[in-house]
Amino acid sequence: MERSSQAENILAQINTETKLGDLRKIASVIKKDHELALELWSTGQFLSRQLAILLMDKKQLSQKLIDNLDNDIKQHKESERLQLIDWLMANQLSKDKKTISLMETWENSRSSLQRRVFWYYQARLRWVGQTPPPNSEELLSKIEIRIEKEEPEVQWAMNLTAGWIGVYDQKYRNRCIALGEKTGLYKGKMVSKGCTPEYLPAFITIESAKRNL
Repeated sequence: MERSSQAENILAQINTETKLGDLRKIASVIKKDHELALELWSTGQFLSRQLAILLMDKKQLSQKLIDNLDNDIKQHKESERLQLIDWLMANQLSKDKKTISLMETWENSRSSLQRRVFWYYQARLRWVGQTPPPNSEELLSKIEIRIEKEEPEVQWAMNLTAGWIGVYDQKYRNRCIALGEKTGLYKGKMVSKGCTPEYLPAFITIESAKRNL
C-alpha cells in the first residue's frame, strides 16, 4: 500500500521508545480515521498496529475485515499477538452492538484468537458490569469440559471467566475453585507486585475479599 504523507508523518513519530500513552496522545488528536488506520496497519509493525486499532471506525469492522486482521496478528510473536487481539477487543470490538454480536458467535471459531476474544469478553462483562450475566452455569460447564484441551491463549481467557464467575456468582464459587485445583493452571506462577495471581483458588479468594463478597 502506498502511504500518504499523513501516515508517513505519524510513522516518523513512532520508535522503540514510544509508549502506549504516546500512542493514545496521537490518537486523541486524530480521533477516528479508518483509512489512515489501514495504512498504519499495512506496515506490519507492532506499535503502528496498536495505534491503527485506536483509529479504526468500529462501524466498518466486518467479520471479513476482522478475519484479515486476525491473520495479520498471527504473524507477530506471542506477546505482541496477544496484546494486539486484546487491544482490538477492548478498544473496538466491545464498543459497538454489531461487533459485540460478532464476538458472541466466536465460541467455536476456527481461530484461537477469536475464541480467546469470546471468553475474554465474557470475563470482561463480569468485572466491568459486576452483576453476573445469566449464562454463568452454561459457561462454567463448557469451561470444565474444554479448558484442559484448549490452546494456551484461550485457556487464559477461559480461566479468567471462571475466576470472575467465582467472584461474583457465589453459588458457583466452590466449583470454580475446584476447577483451578483440578487443572492446576497458573499455580505457582509469579505475578508483578500488586497483581492478583491467576491460579483460580487464589484469584477468587483475593478478589472476593476485596469486594466483601
